[in-house]
Amino acid sequence: MTLRTRKLGSQGLHVSAIGLGCMGMSQSYGPADEAESIATLHRAIELGCTFLDTAEVYGAYANEELLGRALKGRRDAVKLATKFGFRIENGRQVGTERDSRPAHIREALEGSLKRLGTDHVDLYYQHRVDPAVPMEDVAGTIGRLVSEGKVRFFGLSEAGAVNIGRAHAVHPVSALQSEYSLWERNLEPDIIPLLKKLGIGLVPFAPLGRGFLAGDVKRAEDYPEGDFRRGDPRYQGANFDANVAAAAAVQEVASAKRVKPAQIALAWVLGKSDGFGIDIVPIPGTKRRKYLDENVAAAALKLDAAEMATLDAALAPGKVSGPRYNERVMSTIDR
Repeated sequence: MTLRTRKLGSQGLHVSAIGLGCMGMSQSYGPADEAESIATLHRAIELGCTFLDTAEVYGAYANEELLGRALKGRRDAVKLATKFGFRIENGRQVGTERDSRPAHIREALEGSLKRLGTDHVDLYYQHRVDPAVPMEDVAGTIGRLVSEGKVRFFGLSEAGAVNIGRAHAVHPVSALQSEYSLWERNLEPDIIPLLKKLGIGLVPFAPLGRGFLAGDVKRAEDYPEGDFRRGDPRYQGANFDANVAAAAAVQEVASAKRVKPAQIALAWVLGKSDGFGIDIVPIPGTKRRKYLDENVAAAALKLDAAEMATLDAALAPGKVSGPRYNERVMSTIDR
């Protein structure tokens, strides 16, 4: 199948209905496999999954460099999203320190353009809100980069309602990238209504609960050192047991429809676009063609109202055990 496109925000950005999160090709989920990652990126283009998500900090720099190599001669076939905002020194991320000073944004963008082998970024996100830099300064800088043609559209990641509003008042925000899935619903009370009001699209990362909703999961301690899930609170101890029980509903709906659990989880996210009346484009991450094919096929899957309600109830916020991040990571989230 070839994916259709979806509008993302009110400023004219159109992307594939499902994107590809590229972080895991370079960090967090086991050793890298460049050959398979590049084959996966090329397969994504064949399938029309052309909304590719990266960031300067993934690697650090390694993921953008990987995409640059993979996209030689193919740049016009994709929409590239990358991010700035964390502090990097000597090729390594400096803890959770952030840097969104206007001069640094320009410096970061020039580095990203060089690594990606392009003269513009289609969607440029502030990776995390920098409490030391007024949001108006960030949005104003991006606005100038848009006028210069180096950036097409402006995005925020894990921003709270106040900062979304402040940014949008200076330069239109086309997309908010934040965690959203069947088992992470924190955006529903306040953020999603605001996105609808302002005409901002939602790009959910981790729409499969970092793999938990895809089934065949292991306890945190059974993942190797360097795998993000080893430190994920929802994969640990009693949280793991409770979440396996809650996620069983995804397996049951998948079995009834004879599809993969991951496809059910993605179909639920896509179905929420109509339910909330906002543009939603999930970016499940993978570095393997097999899982890419499965994820893309989810775009053709429709869940009826009863199935959506069953899943809503089974993984309601009170039924998911454990915080989504440890405290160190949560300290970077704008709430």
